[in-house]
Amino acid sequence: MGYYWAPTPEPSDEVAVDLGLDTDFDDQARAEEWLTASYEDLRDAGVHAVSLYENDRLVYGPMSLEA
Repeated sequence: MGYYWAPTPEPSDEVAVDLGLDTDFDDQARAEEWLTASYEDLRDAGVHAVSLYENDRLVYGPMSLEA
């Protein structure tokens, strides 16, 4: 396991997979690029904030997706 995003609130498993929230990233830069590309989809799906983790360590967050 590498870097991954944890959403708040957590969507259903099916929605999380559709959004790509089940993706693990090799490095922080790739995780942040994904968030930039997926930001609107996450917000539209009802995600209010995300936190970035490396394995079990919180890197930062929660970070609001609200405008």
